[in-house]
Amino acid sequence: MKKLGLIIMTILACFFVVNGVVLQTHASTISKGIYIDGMDISGMTAEKAKQVITDEVNTWSESVLTFKGATGIEYEVHPSDLGMTWTNSEIVEEAAGFGSSGNVWQRYKAAKDIELENINYKIELAFDKNKVNDLIDSHIDELNQEAVNYQLEKTANGIEVTKGQEGVVVDPNAADKIYDYLVNSWSRGDEVIDIPSTVSEPMGSSEELTQLSDIIGTYTTEYKKSSAARVKNVENGCRLITGATLYPGEQFSVLKHLVPFNAENGYELAGSYMNGLVVDTFGGGICQVSSTLYNAVLLAELQVDERSNHSMIVDYVPASGDAAIAESSGKDFKFTNNKSYPIYIEGYTTAEKTITFNIYGVEDRPSNRVVSFRSEVLERTVADYESIVQDAGKPIGYTSITSSHAGIKAKYIKVVTVDGVVESEKDINKSSYKMTPRTLVVGVGTDNPDEYNQIQAAIATGSIDQTKATANAIAAQRASAQSVPQTEVVGDP
Repeated sequence: MKKLGLIIMTILACFFVVNGVVLQTHASTISKGIYIDGMDISGMTAEKAKQVITDEVNTWSESVLTFKGATGIEYEVHPSDLGMTWTNSEIVEEAAGFGSSGNVWQRYKAAKDIELENINYKIELAFDKNKVNDLIDSHIDELNQEAVNYQLEKTANGIEVTKGQEGVVVDPNAADKIYDYLVNSWSRGDEVIDIPSTVSEPMGSSEELTQLSDIIGTYTTEYKKSSAARVKNVENGCRLITGATLYPGEQFSVLKHLVPFNAENGYELAGSYMNGLVVDTFGGGICQVSSTLYNAVLLAELQVDERSNHSMIVDYVPASGDAAIAESSGKDFKFTNNKSYPIYIEGYTTAEKTITFNIYGVEDRPSNRVVSFRSEVLERTVADYESIVQDAGKPIGYTSITSSHAGIKAKYIKVVTVDGVVESEKDINKSSYKMTPRTLVVGVGTDNPDEYNQIQAAIATGSIDQTKATANAIAAQRASAQSVPQTEVVGDP
């Protein structure tokens, strides 16, 4: 039987040779008709084929990929920067072994198949997903562009509409989509690839904003007694806020529009409250801006989200009618447009040192319905003493007086009348202002022990007037040797 099988195999082998098919069990080169990703590797050894394919993959890795955002920004990277790797290098060995495995019938069939159609193995690539993610994240600020809503702007010709602009937002799955594209669709050469993004439409329209012709809330305060620096701060703060357009549901942060409080943003040093004293800070007086706007917002019946009173009472609005702003402590005045239409905030100052905020909208409230606000003082405490504060950082001769402030508890009441008859009264807020005595800050910095003893003796009397007089006398004695600040009387911030 074994001899018969050998004879049959010999006959079949001769048959295959006669028909032009040569079967080899250990081919040294790759068969004709074998390709890898379109590259002909027939006649090559496996080692040679692998080197050829590796060189080609390395060429791909140095291609230039130009990623293009919807905003127009472009930036170039190489696939190697994204961690490109060849993941199925075993196909070279598989290609080299094609037609040399299996029984004689299987090898014969493989040989005949390759005569009819070439065999093409596909190269599989992978990339580092973290690097693809970093590619998007590192440029996200440039790739995203906020939509610019239609706005109102006051010009010499009146209030005009400025056209909105579309925004662009990178697809949250952009990195995954780019990865899939690189793996499955990339041409493996230089290519421009669009970063998946969506377009966001601006809010509003010219037709909608031209309807905002009614003043639904207005309020005015004055600052005639303010220093030149405080006047500038009030005017600067008003300028930074005016012109805002708020769409339904949008929140407005006054602090966000006013900061930073520094000279570069147009502010000067002026008095503001700090620890029961009036001290010079950049932006001193800015709370008059927020407080004036607060009352206009209340009269427009917008939604107040956040409001704080001052630590001490102010005199430019009624008690509980203020809205304090403080960057250091995070005090902010925030409100939301709860109307069904946009609103426009207009602020302006006058040569008579008044500041006004008008809120424009569509007046849909009944004409016989009137909204007003009343301040009611619940408790008042007056200081019956004076206070002297020593400041070693100031030279002897420096004095600064802060006037006394009554301790007050008050509430703000919203009053609604219809046809002149009170329909409702509602408490809007309650505020507590601490009592502070008339206070003198006196400089005690000196290298002269006699001067120091004189000022300390004056402070021991507890008399502001006596202490100030002594400081002035010492300053006069030292006038020939140094320049001494004059006494400063500080009012409300």
